[in-house]
Amino acid sequence: MSNSASPRRKRTGKFQAEVSQVLRLVINSLYSNKEIFLRELLSNASDALEKLRFRGLTESGLMGDDERLEVRLITDLEARTLTIHDTGIGMSKDELVEQLGTIAHSGTKAFLERLDAAGDESQKAELIGQFGVGFYSAFLVADRVEVVSRAAGTEESWMWSSAADETWTVTPLKETTDRGTSVVLHLKEGMDSYLNDWTLRQLVKNYSEFVPFPIMMKPTVGEADDEPTWERVNDAEAIWRRSKSEIDDDEYQGFFKHLDPMAGEAMSWTHFQVEGSQQFTGLIYLPKQAPQGMQFVQHNSRVRLYVKRVFIMDEVDALVPTWLRFVSGVIESEDLPLNVSRELLQDSAIVRSIKGQIEKKVIDALAKQKSNDLEAYTEFWSACGPVLKEGIHHSWKHRERLAGLALFATTQGDELTDLDAYLERMGEDQDTIYYITGESAQALAASPHVEGLIAAGHEVLLLTDPIDEWVVDSLTEYKGKTLRNASSGELKLDEDAEALREEQNEAFAALQGRISQVLGDRIGSVRISDRLTDSAVCLVVPEGSVNARMERLLKTHGQEVPAAKRIFEINPSHPTITNLQSLASRDEAPESLGDWVELLYDQALLTEGSAIQDPAAFAHRMSRLLQKATAAELN
Repeated sequence: MSNSASPRRKRTGKFQAEVSQVLRLVINSLYSNKEIFLRELLSNASDALEKLRFRGLTESGLMGDDERLEVRLITDLEARTLTIHDTGIGMSKDELVEQLGTIAHSGTKAFLERLDAAGDESQKAELIGQFGVGFYSAFLVADRVEVVSRAAGTEESWMWSSAADETWTVTPLKETTDRGTSVVLHLKEGMDSYLNDWTLRQLVKNYSEFVPFPIMMKPTVGEADDEPTWERVNDAEAIWRRSKSEIDDDEYQGFFKHLDPMAGEAMSWTHFQVEGSQQFTGLIYLPKQAPQGMQFVQHNSRVRLYVKRVFIMDEVDALVPTWLRFVSGVIESEDLPLNVSRELLQDSAIVRSIKGQIEKKVIDALAKQKSNDLEAYTEFWSACGPVLKEGIHHSWKHRERLAGLALFATTQGDELTDLDAYLERMGEDQDTIYYITGESAQALAASPHVEGLIAAGHEVLLLTDPIDEWVVDSLTEYKGKTLRNASSGELKLDEDAEALREEQNEAFAALQGRISQVLGDRIGSVRISDRLTDSAVCLVVPEGSVNARMERLLKTHGQEVPAAKRIFEINPSHPTITNLQSLASRDEAPESLGDWVELLYDQALLTEGSAIQDPAAFAHRMSRLLQKATAAELN
């Protein structure tokens, strides 16, 4: 609109049509949380201070006699106003009109075309955030906003005012105000909580604690007859922006406790800066002990996201995969918009790039810790290892590196081992990494399924975490060596024993036939075992079928899984089996033979960790057999 009036005359204008459109969008759908307004206005104030500091380096006298660079929050309970005042670069009349009355003035057409082409509200929000209109979030809590400003190096003060009713005014002020800008919010009904001293301090702490300039407040209640003094309320330092060489371990540990006061000490940390197509800084901590709630898969990330020192959100799941939910820290991006939402983060190429870098940096830090201090790493593994192992299942890209970081109990000794140490101890002719899954390492080490492997000199990994079932399902090999479950399939530990097996099958044919008759369709078949040395029998899952423990886990999670018919393996050298074969080969086998077979089947169920199907029948059967056995002892 034309302006033939004196430069010092009040001016009234209408918002640019695009501004009205954006204003409605901001108020109605851009921000999900009204308190974000303070973050946006403090961020603008910080930008104004930064501009003054930068120009002051080359423009002598620009700051005049007042060299303060700060923000003040001022409440007026009677007038119900909240003022955000900064001593920054300020704005002239033309700048007020240009920056608050129009939008994207140098590229309005292109901006509108992109805005119109955007599909949903979240996409529009991202575009709007990129064009820096966070100021309009003031209307989330205020029905009228006044902006009083004096540009640095000038003596003229102006006031911009609007009630978000399509119009605005810019009025000259008779008295010169302090350099900088004051945003005065006339709060809507129901918004008086933003006049509360404690509420404002908490919002500053949550969103703007690391703004690089002091944010000052006066207590709303002071001592009698004492004038309250200004206090800085953002007293924490953005430690991640400093050079690593300037920060000692105590400072790093102090910031870790600031992030999570209940977390104790950190085991280690990685402090990094990435430059290139995306610029961001990170400080990520590895804990000594398991953080609270870590065991729950649905627990959110402990990493906070900042954009240009302004807090955006915590629990940023898009930045950190769930299998790293034990880490905590800070990521600060220079490229994301200030009003980025959780939904936008999920679809952001910038975020995907940051996420990939975080994964790599954390894995590098874990590998370094494991190499430099295995004792501390082992303590960490005991606390967080089960969660980290989820990454072997979920992260195809880093699967083998994560597998190399894993520690396992083993039949080799009491100390935990890793896969590389296992490979070093393997015989030259061994091409398989053996493992077994179950509830406890002690029970697994004594399992019938590993007897033959141990006797043959093979080490067996003892996997006791529930996630291990999914880990070995994903990690079918490591460095060219196949992983194999000791309780599945036929082991064939002695390839030269084929002829012996044929002889044993003939010798024990009667017993095998009777076992098949007694157990019926509860088993798939009966065979001579090559894995048993001390135990009489065991149940083996057919190759490719779900093992007993996995069945139990899936059923625990409400999934119905058809039970795989086990193979009933017998040990031909065990006295019980040879005795039963003698009974089975008689012309008339005793009735008790069926009880013995049932008892051995129940025993095999127990040793694989499964429940006995009929405990009452088991008890009666055991009682009958004990009675006969003790009577025989008396004769």
